[in-house]
Amino acid sequence: MAVLVLAARSSLADHYVIPSESMEYTLLVGDHVFVDKLAYGSRIPFTDWRVSPGELPGRGQVVIFDSPEKSIRLIKRIVAVGGDVVSLRGGELRVNGLGLRDRGRQDVAVQDGHMALLNLRHGGGLDLSPMRIPSGKVLVLGDSRGNSRDGRYFGLIDSDIIYGKATAVIYRRGEGLVWKDL
Repeated sequence: MAVLVLAARSSLADHYVIPSESMEYTLLVGDHVFVDKLAYGSRIPFTDWRVSPGELPGRGQVVIFDSPEKSIRLIKRIVAVGGDVVSLRGGELRVNGLGLRDRGRQDVAVQDGHMALLNLRHGGGLDLSPMRIPSGKVLVLGDSRGNSRDGRYFGLIDSDIIYGKATAVIYRRGEGLVWKDL
């Protein structure tokens, strides 16, 4: 039975506990997030071998992947995909020439129907000069722009290394069991 549960967690669905403030205010420290591991294709349990394709990772989605720098898993938001031209100045993200603030508020960004509750109390973090994202790559950023070690530090990531799509908060301290779509 334990092997079946582990195999399901390895290839179907899992949960992830938020360890830091890098995704505030969308995700808070201690939140438990439901991760759909079939969203980007199915894999053989306990391996990275993909056996069927899924959807392509898209702008605005919150994803789980292995850090290119350390042996840890990260959760960040995809802000740009292959073919996009992206820049970041003072926390304001521009993708293909469009700013992503909603009604001029600094704490809300809307991208392809996904809303991010940004935390800019630590500032906007490192700026990015305009750049075109190569095919097969994505740029990931934390929603707490000035408090996130993200693609501005470790660079673009291959969309193939993303192993799951975070779809909802399923537990939040002080609220208990919840279902808050991301």
